[in-house]
Amino acid sequence: MDTYRRGVSFFETEMGFYTDKGVVHLPLPLSANFSEYFKGQAIYDLKSEWTSAKGTHFASGSIISFDLKAALKDPKALEPTLIFAPDASQSVAGLHTTKDHLIIALTHNVTGEVRSYGLKDGVWTFQKLNLPENSTLSLGSTDPKSDHIFVTATNFLLPATLYRLDAGTGAVELIKSSPTRFNAEGLDVTQHWATSKDGTKIPYFLVAKKGVVREGTTPTLLYAYGGFELSSLPNYNGTLGKLWLEKGGAYVMANIRGGGEFGPKWHEAGLKTKRQVIYDDFQAVAQDLIDTKLTSQKHLGIMGRSNGGLLMGVQFTQRPDLWNAVIIESPLLDMLRFNKLLSGASWMGEYGNPSDAKEGAFLRSISPYHNVKAGVAYPEPLIITSTKDDRVHPGHARKLAALLEDMGLPFYYYENIDGGHAASANLNEIARHDAIEYTYLARKLVD
Repeated sequence: MDTYRRGVSFFETEMGFYTDKGVVHLPLPLSANFSEYFKGQAIYDLKSEWTSAKGTHFASGSIISFDLKAALKDPKALEPTLIFAPDASQSVAGLHTTKDHLIIALTHNVTGEVRSYGLKDGVWTFQKLNLPENSTLSLGSTDPKSDHIFVTATNFLLPATLYRLDAGTGAVELIKSSPTRFNAEGLDVTQHWATSKDGTKIPYFLVAKKGVVREGTTPTLLYAYGGFELSSLPNYNGTLGKLWLEKGGAYVMANIRGGGEFGPKWHEAGLKTKRQVIYDDFQAVAQDLIDTKLTSQKHLGIMGRSNGGLLMGVQFTQRPDLWNAVIIESPLLDMLRFNKLLSGASWMGEYGNPSDAKEGAFLRSISPYHNVKAGVAYPEPLIITSTKDDRVHPGHARKLAALLEDMGLPFYYYENIDGGHAASANLNEIARHDAIEYTYLARKLVD
């Protein structure tokens, strides 16, 4: 089936199907995504709520199907069948097909689940595949001539492990695991919930020694992203384990709004002028870590890059009293000019338009570059960028560093020439980059 796609915005796409009668556009939302074609059925995932012409309501995050040939002959008669509708704790993480099954990877309270769906007489049924619990499960390649599928499992203490499954029988075979990179003995992973300013419960993962003493003295690194419907999921990080967890530090991953952990609504809750809830969520997690005496301001550091770098810049200016270390990496920081630099114009669907009166006023209120104030006791941040970053212009980081210098405020600054948005281009540069970050954290947070 020949099609064309035209990006309307960062989150919307116009799609047309070429037929003998010309181009046909189906009456679906522009945010709906054509995922697979399976046994004559078009499989779509919905990023927003939608009601069909016959009045059937589908929730955002749902997976639907319909007979594509019939829909192209008579688009007005399109009436999908529901395959999956998420509850408040679920979201779709991936979707593939085998010879006879539709495979859907889900997250449930930010941990993975994989389901195998079959279609018979117009009815979809599923079985849950037996894979490691409390892990991130990623769909790999599938075979259109069989029901074999590869799935990778990982979590904070489990290196990437590859499994081969039979989508029909549910049989699971372990193929290979990546080597361990640090000693995980004595470490424990727990999930907790903080309460944000508006009452929303925000989950976060804590990786720390079992029975960690709660006296407010544990060196703790808090990470989040919070944007573009990208989920922060449990993952194995050998560098973090070797340079931080093995040495007694605790690591926290916060699943704040703006991400996709609980589907499109979790993301949409923080879009444009609603974005302050994202920053409130992050602060609520930090406050919970302090209130439960895991750590204290003296021993609490935060880290984020790209959109997460913006998050760190906002936290640096909004709540300097909460942190003793702030790593601001590959960041957006001047939110009144982000759309003028490199890819920035494509992000206005996420952040808003600085030229719009209402959106521009909000962006100024949270823009880190515009909210550094004289007479405030700020933590000494580490700002990292790359000269060749082709996504977020290094001018953002440079401007904040220059402003802090002009105001006589202390900071660390590292700009790598190579590496693009990752700020490192080879193993030596990655090692240097990591060494700078963890040396900074150790000096700031460890007694």
